[in-house]
Amino acid sequence: MKGKVCVFGSFNLDIVAGMSRFPMPGESLIAHHSMMGPGGKGANQATAALRAGARVHYIGKIGKDDFGIFARRHLENTGFDAITLFTCKEKPTGNALIYVAGDDAENMISVYPGANLTVTAAEVTRCQPTVAAADILLMQLENNLSAIQRMVDIARDGGTFVIMNPAPWQKVSDALLRKVDLLTPNSTEASLLTGVSVTDLASAQHAAEVLHQKGVRQLIITLGTQGALLSDGSGMARIPLYPAQPQDSTGAGDAFNGALAARLAAGEPLRKAALFASAYASVCVERPGAAHSMPLYADALARQQAHPHLAIEPLTELV
Repeated sequence: MKGKVCVFGSFNLDIVAGMSRFPMPGESLIAHHSMMGPGGKGANQATAALRAGARVHYIGKIGKDDFGIFARRHLENTGFDAITLFTCKEKPTGNALIYVAGDDAENMISVYPGANLTVTAAEVTRCQPTVAAADILLMQLENNLSAIQRMVDIARDGGTFVIMNPAPWQKVSDALLRKVDLLTPNSTEASLLTGVSVTDLASAQHAAEVLHQKGVRQLIITLGTQGALLSDGSGMARIPLYPAQPQDSTGAGDAFNGALAARLAAGEPLRKAALFASAYASVCVERPGAAHSMPLYADALARQQAHPHLAIEPLTELV
């Protein structure tokens, strides 16, 4: 069964430089390689959801510039079921400058959101039928918060399940968090949301308790090489990390979220979908680039089958 995932989120043009290490302030370093390609958390997660087996409708906004022409051509050729692409006359298409460095392929990113931050109330209203027809609405925080809040409201009115990946960080209200069905922060975002310094599984559990007190019903805190913590109302569990030989971790979070949305839209329970998403992300980091590196459903399934001993590890029951 192919579920319907609507992704409202950013498109950015990514310019990536591969380095042996990150440069110091004022230092110039020679890159091993560089590339330019499609990115933005919204477009990346939409691509991941598509390749993980969902029918996808992508909603975004671009500028009237050369990057915008590139964006439209790329999105039209990706294979989405449908695209709603608004255009801004005043701001350019979003773009990101990315360093990828070291043996662990860590990344450092500077983003100029541009047109992504100009989505209007009227444009959100035009998306109401699309959102209502979807099984899942997947969003990030790389668009203006006013549009994100309105999109959540029309999803709830239409009975659509809402996943929010709170990245990049923007301060959001507890009232908005209460309207989200599933929250997926990484350790940094969980720390900013809760005031708890999230460095390991134990501190992630503490942060999860704080988020539940704020009204968040279900959440997954991704912890990089330590896997992820899932808290779904019945208890907390550890999602294992699948073995990988990382080349570029830039798209790992987007891969996880897109795959998670795809499998939930297909009717899988949260814990099974999260385990698949972990396998999917492990394949993604072995490939360079973000959107270009998104695996197929079969790739992640093969990764799971190669490591049948990996499973969700129950931690605690919620009172």
